[in-house]
Amino acid sequence: MTDRNKTFQVKVNEFVFLFTEKEIAEADIIQTAPGEYNLIRNHRSVNTKLINCDAAAKKSKIEVDGEFYSVEIKDELDQMLDTMGFNNVSAKHEKEIKAPMPGLVLDVAVHVGQEVHEGERVLILEAMKMENSITTHCTAIIKKILVEKGQAVDKGQILVELE
Repeated sequence: MTDRNKTFQVKVNEFVFLFTEKEIAEADIIQTAPGEYNLIRNHRSVNTKLINCDAAAKKSKIEVDGEFYSVEIKDELDQMLDTMGFNNVSAKHEKEIKAPMPGLVLDVAVHVGQEVHEGERVLILEAMKMENSITTHCTAIIKKILVEKGQAVDKGQILVELE
């Protein structure tokens, strides 16, 4: 049995919200198409679309009724690490971009030697019939690309090495 009082911190642009696992489970959310959802709350219907998702960093970009939002979700462990001053310090120093899930490489958007900035798309990974933009977690130079278009990858597989 899971703790339905587990709290998630959801940052949308500059606004922070707290939701319990119970509130999320009770939300009236219906998937209408791959990456598209409808939410009904307080007798109001809202259409949303997942634009891109970096599952490893727990960050997404969504469209809600034509408006775009950056969303970051932190579970209780992430919140505790923030409180202790460890907020993403290790992610900033990683020199590899790994596949957050198994999938198929649809496109590689960078080349060796290219400078990339935090949040910039490196490649597109198709998983569960959804296209996921895999982005950088810091400013760096592309050192090595270990995958190519059309290649299947496993979760945790190194896709790109950074300098």
